[in-house]
Amino acid sequence: QVQLVESGGGLVQPGGSLRLSCAASGSIIGILAMGWYRQTPGKQRELVASIGSGGSTNYADSVKGRFTISRDNAKNTVYLQMNSLKPEDTAVYYCNLVKWDAKTYDYWGQGTQVTVSS
Repeated sequence: QVQLVESGGGLVQPGGSLRLSCAASGSIIGILAMGWYRQTPGKQRELVASIGSGGSTNYADSVKGRFTISRDNAKNTVYLQMNSLKPEDTAVYYCNLVKWDAKTYDYWGQGTQVTVSS
C-alpha cells in the first residue's frame, strides 16, 4: 500500500504563489510517475502536471510557464510550485502516484483546496 499526504493549499490573491507538497510512504518501490490533478465541482479531474521516474515533466497548457513540478527522491516527496495564480486555478488539488508491481497501480491523496480570490 501507498499513502500520500498533501499539504500547502489555502487562500491566495490573484497573482500570488503557493507551493503544494505530497509525501509518499509505504510500498513505494517501482514508482513510474507522480503528479498533480485538480477538480472543480461538476467537472472531471484534470491533469495539472506530472513527473516521471527519469525526471521528465508534463504540464497542462493552462499552467505552462506558471507552475513547476519537482521531486525530492530522498524524501519521496513531489512539489508543485504555483506562481501567477488566477481565479480559474481554484480547485481541489490531488496528488497522484503510479507504480508498477506486476501491473500498474494508481494511488491518490485526500486532496487539498486551493482558492484564488481577492
